[in-house]
Amino acid sequence: MFDKILIANRGEIACRVIKTARKMGIKTVAVYSDADKHALHVEMADEAVHIGPPQANQSYIVIDKIMGAIKQSGAQAVHPGYGFLSENPKFAEALEAAGVAFIGPPKPAIEAMGDKITSKKIAQEAKVNTVPGYMGLIEDAEEAVKISNQIGYPVMIKASAGGGGKGMRIAWNDDEAREGFQSSKNEAASSFGDDRIFIEKFVTQPRHIEIQVLCDAHGNGIYLNERECSIQRRNQKVVEEAPSPFLDPETRKAMGEQSVALAKAVGYASAGTVEFIVDGEKNFYFLEMNTRLQVEHPVTELITGVDLVEQMIRVANGEPLSITQDDVQINGWAIENRLYAEDPYRGFLPSIGRLTRYRPPEQGPLGEGIVRNDTGVYEGGEISMYYDPMIAKLCTWGKTRDAAIETMRNALDSFEVEGIGHNLPFVAAVMDHPKFISGDMTTAFIAEEYPEGFEGVTLGEDELKRVAAAAAAMNRVAEIRRTRVTGRLGNHERRVGSDWVVSLQGVDYDVVIDADPDGSTVKFADGSSLRVEGNWTPGDTLAHMTLNGAPLVLKVDKVTHGFRLRTRGADLRVHVRSPRQAELARLMPEKLPPDTSRMLLCPMPGLIVKINVEEGQEVQEGQALCTVEAMKMENILRAEKKGVVAKINAGPGDSLAVDDVIMEFE
Repeated sequence: MFDKILIANRGEIACRVIKTARKMGIKTVAVYSDADKHALHVEMADEAVHIGPPQANQSYIVIDKIMGAIKQSGAQAVHPGYGFLSENPKFAEALEAAGVAFIGPPKPAIEAMGDKITSKKIAQEAKVNTVPGYMGLIEDAEEAVKISNQIGYPVMIKASAGGGGKGMRIAWNDDEAREGFQSSKNEAASSFGDDRIFIEKFVTQPRHIEIQVLCDAHGNGIYLNERECSIQRRNQKVVEEAPSPFLDPETRKAMGEQSVALAKAVGYASAGTVEFIVDGEKNFYFLEMNTRLQVEHPVTELITGVDLVEQMIRVANGEPLSITQDDVQINGWAIENRLYAEDPYRGFLPSIGRLTRYRPPEQGPLGEGIVRNDTGVYEGGEISMYYDPMIAKLCTWGKTRDAAIETMRNALDSFEVEGIGHNLPFVAAVMDHPKFISGDMTTAFIAEEYPEGFEGVTLGEDELKRVAAAAAAMNRVAEIRRTRVTGRLGNHERRVGSDWVVSLQGVDYDVVIDADPDGSTVKFADGSSLRVEGNWTPGDTLAHMTLNGAPLVLKVDKVTHGFRLRTRGADLRVHVRSPRQAELARLMPEKLPPDTSRMLLCPMPGLIVKINVEEGQEVQEGQALCTVEAMKMENILRAEKKGVVAKINAGPGDSLAVDDVIMEFE
């Protein structure tokens, strides 16, 4: 076995590989850029090598710098993680030439599966179901229209070297085929330096389901069942689960056997993933093969008990698989939510900054479930503008899908993240969405269910009463604490009343609290009551409560006459007042937010790249006003309506915070 391996990556996947290497008694070497000098993976590794500036194209994806780090550290093998150099055949070739083991598949397999046209031809020869389409090179837009008509609309126009949603267009008619062909070609050329385009049938009601395969260099290959990855935003996965709530054993077996056949056809040896699109009739079609470890691999590990990183290391060391297909079982259900540094209330724009609070939920067996959090950050650390905005991958396991979802809900409610915008409220909302709970979702789930973007969660009556009862009980605890303050005047002890008015989400609840040493019974005006028990004390930022025996987890911040409570994706200002205070509060004028309708505000922390207009210029609706760069993404800000630019407050090169005024209008 190897004595020392280098991880050519950063963040949570580097930390993940280090954990398994440590378990196997293998020393690890981290690489880091200037931006990652104090990163968690650098701290966890046995040694670390600096490889350059923050930009990935000057550090993490420069093969010569990684090779220099290997030589400096004496590492015998390299795990590439995912992204960066993980699917770069030139990197695998450089390692082979240097006599260093690549913890991944052979170079020919990477090359064959890295090209979408080539991979589809190989899949067809291996008798793998493929989407009807045209795999040859397409010369111009008119040929694209002709081919589209032969296949039958709708069609998907895709870049051969594409990925991450770039170079993809759906066409429903000839005009859209012409336009989509040219747009995909241009995007592919600028993003990948390869403008080759192919066209295939667009599958309606599609689900994205992928098969995990594991092969060795001795001709053995198995599949470790499937992962459902249909909940995506802009072709990027957000929620994954294993197994799929849609597949039956026969379809699973057919998909698994075809995936192994494809892997063997290209001499695959390592962990890999074969991705399929599956229609509503359970017809499945090959999409692509990812010749690396997938981001969502933990859900497969949770239901099979197989450590995929360990298997990759053993295969790279020349060992045959110790697992047969008969050993692979489905034990329970696992769900993964990707926690991203992006603000769901602002169109999921990137959010950078310092994590002033980062407290993941307790990991390991909890009740009848399991919680696992794969992360590469820590409290006080910084989310950099230079890399992927993923903060963590929160995974839960349960004996059933419902149990895994319930464990996930409580884990999300227990996850404390402050200092940056993040998508915790959004994924919490997905966990409660009826379509997700039923398992009846397609890749269009987010676009269909949140067409206007995410605007927060409005709790239903039952859940709202649970929060109101908990807030009333917590307020009573806080009131008792306040009556015991030292230094008060004698004979001025304040009595804590039992009648309160709880106001939240625009609703007032008149409640009466009957307290005892073990908790409180909160009675509502409609005659219903809830028994509240818990261990919250004033100052705690997290409250673990039970209401009539059912758990409720609340993130807690103090506000005047109440709390800011966050649960199940909802963010609530809850006021708990005496009846007289509530009566007076209703007479107070409502404070309106400032009018920013005549201003262009910066929607995220970022750098002004370009100002497209001048002071005094008339602009039309939809016209580009400026470009802001954040996390390697350029965001064009456009005029929402016709107007005249009165003042420009920022210029190219300026670094702005959220809501800084870029320009004002007359």
